[in-house]
Amino acid sequence: MSRQLLAMALAPLLGLFILGIGNGFLATLITLRLDAAGESPVVIGWVSSAYFIGLALGAVFNDRLLLRIGHIRAYGSFASLVAVTVLLQALFFEPWAWFALRLVGGWATVGVYLVIESWLLTSGDQKVRGRLLALYMISLYAAGVVGQLLLGVTDAMGETAPFMVIGMLASLSVLPMAMIPRVSPLIEHAEPLSPMRLITMTPSGVMGSFGSGLAVAAIYTLLPLYLQRIGLSVAQVGQMMAVVVLGAMLLQYPLGRWSDRHDRQIVLIMIGAFCALISAAMLLLPLTTWVLAALLFLLGGGVFALYPVAVSHAADRAPAGALVRMSQGLLLINAIGSTVSPPLISPVMGWVGDAGLFWAFGALGVFLVGFFTWRRSVRPAPVPVAPFAPSTPMSSAGAELTVTEELVQGATEHEYVEDLSNVVPEIEVAEPLVGPPPPDEPHIAYYQDDDDTDLPPSDERERIVEPLDSDARR
Repeated sequence: MSRQLLAMALAPLLGLFILGIGNGFLATLITLRLDAAGESPVVIGWVSSAYFIGLALGAVFNDRLLLRIGHIRAYGSFASLVAVTVLLQALFFEPWAWFALRLVGGWATVGVYLVIESWLLTSGDQKVRGRLLALYMISLYAAGVVGQLLLGVTDAMGETAPFMVIGMLASLSVLPMAMIPRVSPLIEHAEPLSPMRLITMTPSGVMGSFGSGLAVAAIYTLLPLYLQRIGLSVAQVGQMMAVVVLGAMLLQYPLGRWSDRHDRQIVLIMIGAFCALISAAMLLLPLTTWVLAALLFLLGGGVFALYPVAVSHAADRAPAGALVRMSQGLLLINAIGSTVSPPLISPVMGWVGDAGLFWAFGALGVFLVGFFTWRRSVRPAPVPVAPFAPSTPMSSAGAELTVTEELVQGATEHEYVEDLSNVVPEIEVAEPLVGPPPPDEPHIAYYQDDDDTDLPPSDERERIVEPLDSDARR
């Protein structure tokens, strides 16, 4: 990556890191404070869901505001709103007031992500998006780990100190964006594919995105409640949550690369089974500190890998012209799952007890295994068209970061091997060159991995996926 590109990307990444430190432990802090005040899991669930409702609304509408007032002013506005909503939570305690503040905070937070992600998108062409995405993911997860570790430190400083620290961090995050040269990146508004169109195109991608939203939201909002009720201090809760985020950061890419070499539906089945197994271990094993940390590390790796693998599976079948709209549609499906997760799972914790969280995780894992197994029996998974790229559900513009040049090229070549014209009718795709491969013909990857040694010669691959010229298309 050139120094010029790094200089352009440094300011938004630094702003993301500063804001992410505070945002990384805010959800944990709110859950712990509501529990300490004697609120029921159902109330905690509804207050937690307000943040994800705000995220979903912001992902749909915030790009219009950004196009109207520009990146720097939009970032300052959104970050200021984040700071104000957090500081207001420190001034008075009322669950339903916190519900409204979390709703506005979620809407403003996704606006911050929209500015950062769209800035990164325009910092370089598709050839460097993979590296920009890697830097983005490192900044995001590193901030989450640091934030969770700060939870105990700030809580020891006083009752309102954590909220004050988060508010100050949100305000400070404006400085890198305000001090950079005045450049105005442009983004285009694209309507995401409708849920029904997505279900037609990729049922497994839709269910994987929805299930990921259910699980990740429960981890951020209800897992701290479980940890506090089994006797951990605030500082220890922060440390265990940091272990979860660390597992997500370290295991997502290896699991994704594993999906490059295998049927992605098999990988989705294995992830669902893995999460169910870890949930059973949480219910059955004696939870010493080290056992708990190890299980949470593995749980974070499995749960957070579900969304990017599901998106990669969906992208393997999507036409090149529908990739961005498909990613944005799956993002909204994920947001819906995150919104309904706390209100759905928190009553289970009220009925069954605190361990109800892992009964819910286990049931979700078993359901995903059954669903992905059924889908694989109905329609075999497509061959991966491009290498896995890690991703995290944020704003609609961030969905474009995962649409790399390799993915567009692979999807374009795929259009000539399998007729995709009925998948998204309004997207123009080429007619197939040879039609779908016969059932007894081995799948041939559309890209060559550096470690692959058993692929056919390059001239044979080129013969199969070579695009038609303009005369042949007619």
